[in-house]
Amino acid sequence: MNETRDVVIVGAGPVGLMLACELRLAGVDVLVLERLAEMDPTLKAGAINVPTAQALYRRGFLPELMEQHEATMAQFAAFRRSAGIGEPPAGKRFVPGHFAGIQLDGGAIDLDDPVFANAGPAAAAWFISQQGIETILARRATELGVEIRREVAVSGFEDDGIGVTVNTGDRTVRAGWLVGCDGGRSIVRKLAGFEFPGVDPEITGRQAVVEMTGAEQVRPGWHDTPGGIYVYGPTPGRFLTVELDGPPADRDAPITAAELEESFRKVTGVEVHITKVISATRFTDNTRQVPDYRKGRVLLAGDAAHVHSPFGGQGLNLGIGDALNLGWKLAAVVRGWAPADLLDTYTTERHPIGAWVLEWTRAQIAVMRTDPRSRALRAVMTDLLGTKDGATEIFKRISGVLHRYDLGGTHPLVGAVAPDLELADGTRLGEYFADGTGVLLDLNDSPALREVAAAWPHRVRVVTAKPAQPQSVSALLARPDGVVAWAADTSDMAGLKEALSRWFGPAERDA
Repeated sequence: MNETRDVVIVGAGPVGLMLACELRLAGVDVLVLERLAEMDPTLKAGAINVPTAQALYRRGFLPELMEQHEATMAQFAAFRRSAGIGEPPAGKRFVPGHFAGIQLDGGAIDLDDPVFANAGPAAAAWFISQQGIETILARRATELGVEIRREVAVSGFEDDGIGVTVNTGDRTVRAGWLVGCDGGRSIVRKLAGFEFPGVDPEITGRQAVVEMTGAEQVRPGWHDTPGGIYVYGPTPGRFLTVELDGPPADRDAPITAAELEESFRKVTGVEVHITKVISATRFTDNTRQVPDYRKGRVLLAGDAAHVHSPFGGQGLNLGIGDALNLGWKLAAVVRGWAPADLLDTYTTERHPIGAWVLEWTRAQIAVMRTDPRSRALRAVMTDLLGTKDGATEIFKRISGVLHRYDLGGTHPLVGAVAPDLELADGTRLGEYFADGTGVLLDLNDSPALREVAAAWPHRVRVVTAKPAQPQSVSALLARPDGVVAWAADTSDMAGLKEALSRWFGPAERDA
């Protein structure tokens, strides 16, 4: 059976589902192909950063995010009690962050730093697992009419310059575009012939959820030992071990209880006995990134475009950011109001963020090593992270609040995520992005500004409102991904029309 779609996405993990939702919001006919029969239960990311939470909040997911966050916090509290730690001291904020296993002290972080201002309510939703995000997105994708076809593996495809013919065994799908969101061992990346340069691995990491006995003497949290690095918690039976004496001999071999038990004993020094493996995965510090996220009509997002160790919890966030950046741009090209050249900005904007994450994870391996020089470096880093300035700087970086794109322009907001300003009518700016269009915020009730924006009635939503608190900015234009494309502190509209044309295509009608 042959069929035609606008876009075929390979991979129904969080990245593929996020991209599918973004495309459907814009009316794109999208098909998701997934080789697995159901969601992968393997333990992966356990938290999200601020940009990811804000992105999901802008699409209307905040209640579900908070529900999952609170449920996980309850699990964490129960684990602390069972481990004999008790409740956190009054006024002490738990922070899900570390550098090379050196845990950040929430009380040392300066949350009054201006970069945390106007993050909005989404910043409170962070303790959410990858499976939790995937569950939320799968539900929304179904509501939007996305077809997710499971137990379907891509066997090949051909890009003829005007479309892509995708083969899945007994079925052929013709699509305008193909996007690989199929993970670090991406078949799409391999078949398309993307280059994938990087650095070979030198560690073996294991992450698991198990049932075991003898763990009463294991200290919760992150710890370095002569055998490596380990973390125990923050939920019952969850642990991670890192051995720094080389990569695994066979990364594809099944992970057994005996292997996990041996690693846990070696790194912690505690003679535990693992009675049941609920979830387990093996990882390395292999770091690679494709030079260009697009090759003809084939694009990559998430781990298909970049791989790295999980330290710092950046992988899920990086992938969601890719999907958010690509989604509205690909939709614009499919719908015909933007040229294919718009897709070039996908690599231009996202590649530097991915490169930073790879460097960030490589630096942590250097601090994790057990040789005397690395141990000395670790001691220095521990001291620095114990200071207010050090803890705050690291938290800024791992929370994602410093990420921005170079879009040109002179206003400091351009290229950053739009501040979630509280408005006088009780709403917040982030609430106006749910339909996936751009947003032009007018805080000065300017007829001239609205007249200019009127030429893009279906691509830009104009919000005229007064701020709840005085603001220096008088107006800003945000793209569908929430990134500020233009801003002004006065009534001067210089550059607004150019920004609208650049990011939202030719005017739909005369202003």
